[in-house]
Amino acid sequence: MPTQNKDKYTTEQKRKAAHIEDSYESKGVSRGEAEARAWATVNKQSGGGEKKGGSGTKKPASAKSHDRKDSAKRAVSAKHGSPRNTSGQSLDSQTKVDLMQRARGLNIAGRSTMTKQELISAIRKAA
Repeated sequence: MPTQNKDKYTTEQKRKAAHIEDSYESKGVSRGEAEARAWATVNKQSGGGEKKGGSGTKKPASAKSHDRKDSAKRAVSAKHGSPRNTSGQSLDSQTKVDLMQRARGLNIAGRSTMTKQELISAIRKAA
């Protein structure tokens, strides 16, 4: 039996339940059964009445923005692949691409405009 007090439901949920109830009644289902099925459907789809705080709350915009940036960073690092295992090689024998990836990992500023020798010097200073 559906709850009589529908104050906790949003107007959209009430509208949806009324529409579902009308649909069931037009198919020949009794009024009480149609109402019960309609509210059961609304509860299943939306989780019940309107949520006020607690575990059903949405993230604030700032948290969403932060999560999107983190996700984008992970996607870029996955796209470029992790730097090759060059720990055993000397810096002089590595390619400029490998050195750039290593400099990126060390957060060396200005790395994109550096020559190979400048990258080697900067990496040695940072490490």
